[in-house]
Amino acid sequence: MIARAGPTWTAPGRARFSLWAPGRESVGLELDGAPAQAMDALGEGWFGLETKASPGSRYRFRLDEALAVPDPAGQALDSDVHGWSLLVDHGAYQWRHADWPGRPWSDAVLYEVHCGVMGGFEGLADRLPDLARLGVTALQLMPVNAFSGARNWGYDGVLPYALAPAYGSPEQLKALVDTAHGLGMMVLLDVVYNHFGPDGNYLPLYAGAFFDQDRKTPWGPAIAFGTPAVARYFIDNALYWLETYKLDGLRFDAVHAIGDNAFLDAMAAEIRSRIVERPIHLVLENEANDAARLTAGFDAQWNDDFHNVVHVLLTDETSSYYQDFADRPAERLARCLAEGFIYQGQPSPNHDGRPRGLSSGCLPPTAFVNFLQNHDQVGNRALGERLTRLVSPERLQAAMGLLLLCPQIPMLFMGEEDGSASPFLFFTDFHDALADAVREGRRREFAKFPAFADPQARAAIPDPNAKETFEASRPQPGANAAAWRALTSHLLRLRREHLAPHIETAMSLGAEAIGAKAVQASWRLETKTFTLAVNLGDEPAVLPASPEGPPLAVVGAAPSGGLLAPASFVAWLEAAP
Repeated sequence: MIARAGPTWTAPGRARFSLWAPGRESVGLELDGAPAQAMDALGEGWFGLETKASPGSRYRFRLDEALAVPDPAGQALDSDVHGWSLLVDHGAYQWRHADWPGRPWSDAVLYEVHCGVMGGFEGLADRLPDLARLGVTALQLMPVNAFSGARNWGYDGVLPYALAPAYGSPEQLKALVDTAHGLGMMVLLDVVYNHFGPDGNYLPLYAGAFFDQDRKTPWGPAIAFGTPAVARYFIDNALYWLETYKLDGLRFDAVHAIGDNAFLDAMAAEIRSRIVERPIHLVLENEANDAARLTAGFDAQWNDDFHNVVHVLLTDETSSYYQDFADRPAERLARCLAEGFIYQGQPSPNHDGRPRGLSSGCLPPTAFVNFLQNHDQVGNRALGERLTRLVSPERLQAAMGLLLLCPQIPMLFMGEEDGSASPFLFFTDFHDALADAVREGRRREFAKFPAFADPQARAAIPDPNAKETFEASRPQPGANAAAWRALTSHLLRLRREHLAPHIETAMSLGAEAIGAKAVQASWRLETKTFTLAVNLGDEPAVLPASPEGPPLAVVGAAPSGGLLAPASFVAWLEAAP
């Protein structure tokens, strides 16, 4: 049998509780502080009990005299991941936009945001009108499920169904989604199915079969997705977010660490068959550049190749994973614009020379999410510097033109629209020995970089556990915020009016390097040809063929005499020949 984890209401005032605990012979349910009630052994490791209960009731599972744990599929917490779960009546919320029809993926302009630094669900909801006016059409929430402590990026979650209490209640998350839908905005959620965090994961104590001891990951034994109860737990979790909170899609973190394509494809297929009344968008993070997944139920992948090569062009940084893009970066960017991935089976220096990726030229541009910055690429820097700290405004604005007017799906990182110079640092809220291990481990991680070879330099790396590190990561508008917002709004208006209606038909007509740091690319959009050129270098670039009509967009200097000036971007939209 494959039962379903988590509580369910069976009648007014009655709920059924379930737990998969194959490592235990008996389990008790503690409800509202009363003595534990013995749960029924249902076979194959499942325990269940139906009893009287009310919304807001506290409960947990008693495993033995010394150990009681929250529900691994509980939907809210009384305090923290070591305490009690709370029963939630999801039917109590009255949706204002229950008939929200969704939006097509081709409309997406993503905005990645961390709910914690934005003041929780309510604080973020207050920002939505401004984002909608700017032209953002989809929030991309970093993980919101429960983790240890009050501060975390969200990738150390241990209870995938429960909201982090620091962000707000289930009703407040629903109100955030409801508000977004009322403004015409989609909401996607980042979910982490490849590992659990280091504090508060009790599953190994009663469900050791949840993990595959023969396959190791950076976080310990891999999750056993081939075990039916485990696969069901995660597929139900994906459906839970999409159905209960009416989310428009999910972003699946680091699926290369899941290592089970059959599970991924089965999950996508079930989601597609279950939710048919509105569009659902499924997005991957996949270091393997596995183009096959993008024809097996998933809409798109975060394109790290785009970020990495543009970062090299902007900053000249070539250490760590940027070494894969150091050679002929303009040619690599041209391939990225024309075909999607840069690495499509070529040997990757950063992966010990092993081939990485599959052919992606057959995929539509909308299969790729492009970005200049995100939580990883900023926060995994030792000091959390944004590009505004690393690059001149003129060159960064030209890159923004490229990002927002490519047919690929663009994603902004919170504060980017304001030219924010605030760092986004790695932060946690661990304590005692774990806090020391995280702090010192992060500093050791950067010892291989010349700038942090000296112990004193490493000591200046902010302590992830300090509250000040979290507070410093709240995005503040930059010195020229009005100019940045005007540019972003202008580019997104052009995208909305001239590109978005035709992006689903976009077909690459090729791209080429036109300088050491300059590229030109073209696409067919129904009956029109869309051409863009960007120069991120210090020398003018020769345009091989400038369209005759006036440009649709210019960032920096307009082309003159067949040359594109340094730190410039230009785009044309003309009738196809």
